[in-house]
Amino acid sequence: MWDIIRSVVRARETFAYDPAMTEDEARATWIDGRTTVFDDGRVRGTAKMSANRPGPGAHIATASFMVAAGARGRGVGTALVQDALAWARAAGFAGMQFNAVAASNTVAVRLYERLGFEVLGTVPRAFEHPALGRVGLHLMYKEF
Repeated sequence: MWDIIRSVVRARETFAYDPAMTEDEARATWIDGRTTVFDDGRVRGTAKMSANRPGPGAHIATASFMVAAGARGRGVGTALVQDALAWARAAGFAGMQFNAVAASNTVAVRLYERLGFEVLGTVPRAFEHPALGRVGLHLMYKEF
């Protein structure tokens, strides 16, 4: 998973993680809650999921996804999101919330919308994209 995480984080196009993140920091950040991988003989993508917040917010799930560059457009992201949704429903969550989806990540936004998520709001210019400058971050939600 480290190769995928390192590549995605250093590209700075979709995640607001420090591009200097080390493998140990990635492990501490990514492997909490439930972590899955899409593996067809080679790891093509990874997801992490958990309760979005503790206490009174613990009934809403959250998840994050990363797909290897060479596997994009092949259904890996869809499979990971569908797995996360199935896990969240089976675990009794009332919905799933994505806290910070870069508005410029149109492929992910379209995927999430196709699977029933909606953009509830956008924080303008909250994400520093390396090529596009400051773009919005969407809050997205799907109720079960």
